[in-house]
Amino acid sequence: MSDIFILIPSRIGSTRLENKPLQNIEGKSLIQRVFENALSITSNVYVATDSNKIKDNLSNVTNNIIMTSSEHISGTDRVYEASTKLNLKDSDLIINLQGDEPFLPKDAVMKMINDYKKNDCDVITLSSDIHSKNDLLDENCVKVQINKDSYANDFYRISDGNNLKKHIGIYGYSLKVLRKIINFDPSERELTKKLEQLRFLDNGLNIYVSYYDKNIPHGIDTQEDLINARKHIKDATKRES
Repeated sequence: MSDIFILIPSRIGSTRLENKPLQNIEGKSLIQRVFENALSITSNVYVATDSNKIKDNLSNVTNNIIMTSSEHISGTDRVYEASTKLNLKDSDLIINLQGDEPFLPKDAVMKMINDYKKNDCDVITLSSDIHSKNDLLDENCVKVQINKDSYANDFYRISDGNNLKKHIGIYGYSLKVLRKIINFDPSERELTKKLEQLRFLDNGLNIYVSYYDKNIPHGIDTQEDLINARKHIKDATKRES
């Protein structure tokens, strides 16, 4: 029987927002909020990092921290090293959850997991609706073009093409598929567009795109995102009080 594991790759060296995982969002670090949010889905949640600062930040929250090499060029490589240290089975479903997505709804991730079980796919990912032209022109808002069967045709940073959805940075795959992925060389399109998922498509893997029809708060890429995240927490706290 295969199990579900959520692995969160996290590193300090973000170029757009300094020390991003450690940024304070209303009393908790970004990486702590991502970790605790993931625990609502499964207890098998681990942070994969090369940073002792991140490890120390989480030390009062969890022991589920896997120290990985500082030489990795992508989160996928970091997740693979962590999965080998956990001795996962080839059939286990690994959810690669980006360390800057603190508000991903539980039901969105559960839909993705269920779609993975129901469809023949190498990789599963998540999408939601594009709400404005600004999303189309924002290179931090990645777009996915899907076919009639909900598989990905292509990914873009800037596009006004047809059949586009907003791509949410979360992936699911078996350890067997992940092992294939990390043995692929980075593709030319991946390096040009800085979109790692293009490596999957360019090497013949298919990606099923699960669709979530409700709003998903933006991930944290910029200082503006950080301000909005703090506001989101404050507003949620007011509603609950």
